[in-house]
Amino acid sequence: MSPVLIAPWRTPIGNAGHGFADLTTTDLAAPVLRAVLSTVRAGGVEAEVDDVVLGNCLGPGGDPARVAALRAGLGIGVPGVTVDRQCGSGLDAVMQAVLRVRGGADDLILAGGVESASTAPWRFWPPVAGADPVRYTRAPFAPPEFADPDMGAAADELARVRGIGRERQDAYAARSHTLAAATDFAAEIVPIGAVTRDERIRSGMTVARLSRLRPSFGAEGTATAGNSCGISDGAAALAVTSEARASGMPALRVLGCAVAGSDPALPGLGPVPAIRKVLRRSGRAVSDLGVVEITEAFASVVLAVADELGLDETTICPQGGAIAMGHPWGASGAILLVRLASQMLAVDGPALGLAACAIGGGQGIAVLVERVS
Repeated sequence: MSPVLIAPWRTPIGNAGHGFADLTTTDLAAPVLRAVLSTVRAGGVEAEVDDVVLGNCLGPGGDPARVAALRAGLGIGVPGVTVDRQCGSGLDAVMQAVLRVRGGADDLILAGGVESASTAPWRFWPPVAGADPVRYTRAPFAPPEFADPDMGAAADELARVRGIGRERQDAYAARSHTLAAATDFAAEIVPIGAVTRDERIRSGMTVARLSRLRPSFGAEGTATAGNSCGISDGAAALAVTSEARASGMPALRVLGCAVAGSDPALPGLGPVPAIRKVLRRSGRAVSDLGVVEITEAFASVVLAVADELGLDETTICPQGGAIAMGHPWGASGAILLVRLASQMLAVDGPALGLAACAIGGGQGIAVLVERVS
């Protein structure tokens, strides 16, 4: 059974602590799920929703996908499951849904991701030998015998070992900011309260302006607040069903999905083996790709992946990416697919697209899609 993606929607991406400061994962995900299902029904797809699959990294636990499904009014008979593959969670959630539909186990799944950095609970490691509890700031991405750098430090190291200088990073970031500021994203956004647009996007972010920013992760580093993503809140979801059921609706056919492991010391290179794997499995080449959406966690990450694979940089995030828009970790992979849909389903849009994420601990994930003509 050939799986397709339909009804792509997302929230605006909010800066942590700002427009969505008091909104939970449920508050963000439920309106998007309602919009997806409403679009599906308007398109004539009458299959029952078999499951809701959402990626999430830092939420409160308790299976946010199920809670959001209930809040969305999908009914008590619609289950939900939450996926954690860190920054690849939203893309992995869609991948799992795709494989279930392809295998014939399910007919219609709503899949995507959600993250509320603003309302993520504080946690503490338990006290040891009478010491005070220690604030839990992030999960370990690798065991003690492996390198486990923070993402900013890892981005700086990747830039150093791959020879990607500050000027090139700032030039890429300026492109992202400029493209996003020039794009109207309204058609893919479900407004949440008074927030109707991505909060981080700003015009006038030139190379000259970016060059004045100080390194964020060490005096010798090259990653800054301007050429890195922002900590963000947001949600995105799509419907995954068979091509036959979605007949007549704008759709992206999923040609392949892949995950791969890589060196935990340089997690930014994680997309490389995943992209190679999905292209090999699908019988496609890098040169076939019309548009590539990679989570722009750091400019050095995107540029290192482009260099390694020989990607044409003009095909990467052609309307800007996370550097300009923000990176709500568990949702970002699903946002990539919404962004692909907006571009590929437009008149004369690219026929073949790819979404990919780098993941802490040394992993990558990639999904290859084509426009259903």
